[in-house]
Amino acid sequence: MKLLFLAPFIAALVTAQGCREENITEKNVSAAAEQTVQESKEEAVMKINIGGREFTAKLADNSSVEALKELMKEGPLTLEMSDYANMEKGAELSTSLPQNNVPMNTVPGNIILYQGRTLVIYYDTNSWSLTPIGKIENVNADELRKILGKGNVTVTFSI
Repeated sequence: MKLLFLAPFIAALVTAQGCREENITEKNVSAAAEQTVQESKEEAVMKINIGGREFTAKLADNSSVEALKELMKEGPLTLEMSDYANMEKGAELSTSLPQNNVPMNTVPGNIILYQGRTLVIYYDTNSWSLTPIGKIENVNADELRKILGKGNVTVTFSI
């Protein structure tokens, strides 16, 4: 009879222990997911070398960027970029990437994909429907214009 009286308490204790273990597991899963998100944010940076000067660019979150990152897994992407309209340097890629065009007002430092095939660095402004790739950090318009120079420039992109 005493055992029947204790049965509900034992069941409650076992259930509480199971819940506690379940919470620990949920916390571990949550921490792992947070770490994955943090790692993804850290990976959302591209290195850019222009004339021996290193820059970083924060990357957009779209399928074009993912395809570009896949392309760069084979190694750095070195492009001979030519001037267009005194506002940008661009170079055709060896393959087409998915387009994610949105109406944009570019600013100096924007990196975009034009028509799925041309990678462009803006050193001035423009308004058009373009695919955002990223934005070069810690450089202003005048510095960028000087670094990119007149005529063609060799630029290396890497992850």
